[in-house]
Amino acid sequence: MLRNTLIFTAVISLICGCAMARELKEFDNDVNYNESLIPHYDLPDPLTTAEGTPVTNAEQWRNIRRPQILSLFANFIYGTVPTPPDPIKQSYHVIKEDKSFLNNKATKLDISIRFKNRKGTAQTHIIVFIPNNIEKPAPGFMMMSFDSPRGSSFQLSTSRKGHLRNGVPIAKLIDNGYGYISVYHGDLIGHNEVSFGGGIHKLFFRDGQSFPKAHEWGVLGANAWTGMRALDYLETNDRIDANRIAVMGHSKMGKATLWAAAQDERFALAISAQSGCGGAALWRRKFGETMVKLNRFPHWLCINARKFNEREDDLPVDQHMLLSLIAPRPVYVASGTADTWADPHGEFQSANHAGPVYQLLGKKPLNTVKLPPPNQPLLEGDIGYHLRTGGHSVEPYDWEQFIQFANRHLK
Repeated sequence: MLRNTLIFTAVISLICGCAMARELKEFDNDVNYNESLIPHYDLPDPLTTAEGTPVTNAEQWRNIRRPQILSLFANFIYGTVPTPPDPIKQSYHVIKEDKSFLNNKATKLDISIRFKNRKGTAQTHIIVFIPNNIEKPAPGFMMMSFDSPRGSSFQLSTSRKGHLRNGVPIAKLIDNGYGYISVYHGDLIGHNEVSFGGGIHKLFFRDGQSFPKAHEWGVLGANAWTGMRALDYLETNDRIDANRIAVMGHSKMGKATLWAAAQDERFALAISAQSGCGGAALWRRKFGETMVKLNRFPHWLCINARKFNEREDDLPVDQHMLLSLIAPRPVYVASGTADTWADPHGEFQSANHAGPVYQLLGKKPLNTVKLPPPNQPLLEGDIGYHLRTGGHSVEPYDWEQFIQFANRHLK
């Protein structure tokens, strides 16, 4: 009897442990995880203009259709960045420098980026690792990060050789000739900001304004803007090749990554790791997280996005068009089998449906229209994808594929 009780207790503990690995919101009773219940949907065509004209060449894409799509995302999804009432002065300051990091293989820099106009001041703190033994400026991975630069996340791990405490395989990146730049999400905007009085937004408010307008930027817009300002700094560092920067992010920061890369064509490559709804996943599948679920974080998107709660089919865009905005630059999408909240199949289909734009621009799309089996990455095109076994995280397997993909395009 005691043995049976112990077995039962162990099984219950295992079940609870698996359940706790997912957030409570993922167990809402109105969330669809059944492919057979996905409604019929029609995706807007990235290669048909707002006037109904087919886009048949790169010039039309560049001058007509791309600006249209970018404007739609800015005004209805992520929000536009307004022109500040006074110019913002941007400056860079070295807080700390360690030239002997990783047994003298790398230099670690703590950099403060400061912003100032008559409306106030703000600053963000980025971490930069640069290979020491290089003959020319190094390409780099810029990670839009949840990890505070003021904690211990960027110290070397004592249990995993060659890794930072946050799990980044810093030795592998340095050995492959890459720099690594961490851009913290929480300096210029709160994770779930609701007041907008203390961060970067106040420098952009008009006189008398204290809150973003319905079409203006929210949290993800500010996160993306922070990444672009970090890239500004990299352009001043002659040991980093700012023309060969892969911007990447996981989850919420994967969403911000794609929006940053869509807006700022200086980024050479973009990597989305399980960005899901509002990132790589198609809105219209309504699988896992949906618009109304995402808008429980009321200001991650702009206020206008709330108009499409439970009305995703009315959106003038879908997320394959966000990936299309990155073309002709390479983009990589990573999913996890157990990360159903992020809709792995929807992320893949978004990458798939971005293909026609890449083809128009002379680039190579995915080589299949079917979701590949787990752990069989698609690396040979300008759009890359993999479905890893496991859940919502960035694992060594993911890093291996990201580095391989970058090696194909940034070396």
